[in-house]
Amino acid sequence: MSTTTPPALTVGQEAEPRVFAPMTRTDYVKYQGASGDFHPLHHDEVYARSVGFPSVFSVGMLQAGMLATYVTDWLGVEEIRRFKVRFVDQMWPGDELTCLAKVAGLTDEPGGGTRVVLELKALRQTGTPALLGSAEFVLDRTGSGD
Repeated sequence: MSTTTPPALTVGQEAEPRVFAPMTRTDYVKYQGASGDFHPLHHDEVYARSVGFPSVFSVGMLQAGMLATYVTDWLGVEEIRRFKVRFVDQMWPGDELTCLAKVAGLTDEPGGGTRVVLELKALRQTGTPALLGSAEFVLDRTGSGD
């Protein structure tokens, strides 16, 4: 069952942007703890600087998870069929992430329903992309996965 019932979709339609609050070192440590990856680049300021970075930075999968949450909140987690991202830029403590989605294609599915192809962006507050990607959903003919 969908978490929401989206309106009838059209090619070029954009979802309402979603901003994830400024990221903190604590956010990074929580995510790293959940993933089991405690590389010091993501929590140890002294280590990060010693290898040439200005600070600790987020692992890209944290932003990918935020982007996935954004689109599945819109079109439903049960309806997603494909999710793909490319990591473009790092996220630093204090950065905000704005997620954007645009309908790039709509096609009828042989067994019924509509395949929705989305173009995805996750932008830092500077306007530069942290992630670029795409997702595909299959929705029933009424526009929802119900």
